[in-house]
Amino acid sequence: MYRVITDLGEVCQHLSGSTIIGLDIEASPDEAYRGEEKAALDPHKSTITGISISISEGSAIYIPLRHRIGVNTNPDEVLRWLAANVLQNPDVTLVCHNLAFESAFFYALGIVPTCKVYDTMIAAQMTLKGNTSFRKLADSGLKTLVQELLDVELPTFEEVTDGRHFDDLDYADSKTILYACSDADYTLRLYHLFNAWFDKYLPKHRYIVENIESPAAVFMGLMRYNGILVDTALMANQAAECEERMRRLRADIAFIIGDVNIGVNAST
Repeated sequence: MYRVITDLGEVCQHLSGSTIIGLDIEASPDEAYRGEEKAALDPHKSTITGISISISEGSAIYIPLRHRIGVNTNPDEVLRWLAANVLQNPDVTLVCHNLAFESAFFYALGIVPTCKVYDTMIAAQMTLKGNTSFRKLADSGLKTLVQELLDVELPTFEEVTDGRHFDDLDYADSKTILYACSDADYTLRLYHLFNAWFDKYLPKHRYIVENIESPAAVFMGLMRYNGILVDTALMANQAAECEERMRRLRADIAFIIGDVNIGVNAST
């Protein structure tokens, strides 16, 4: 069952006692960037429109925060409550698909997730696509995984928004609810699916996802938001040194094997 909740008290009651929580956010550009392509993906240029949460398979709620149609839940109150009771609660496991994305947006609002975390996109890359090949990032999108592994075709962003921003949508519309809630619901379903696979075939991979890669994704979100300091002069010097070393290696190899095309990087 998918539904909208606009009352914080009802949200609290719905999540009471839950320790494994699937979460997804929708974002929309700020006024100055509404004409800029993909601005909604940049937490410097956009903000959270709404949050969907799932605590059990087939069920999810959507909490509208900044839609332009209808009466939203108070975003400051919701985010304060989520920070204290979910995002920074050590007893909770937060499950997201592409955790770095959510982390960057929460960080923009002054919140760093410190609960246990699990990124189903990372988990996907630790599972086998075939008998011998692991999944790549291109194989690990939520819509792709759900269709392939659960035989369900989720609605796309383009189908639902039809060229509009998400905050232009009526949050009470069934298509809006389906789109937002299904992302959280199926993220949680993938969590259980992947963990069952890990427990059966590669238990150490579950450990890596839960204790190394997913926590690192939180900090990746922070790094994306803040950027990183780079000594450009040092990097330019190292690039020149590497190029000179490659030149010498190519010359040495050519001396040994003669006129054979070894490729730009001489890797083989």
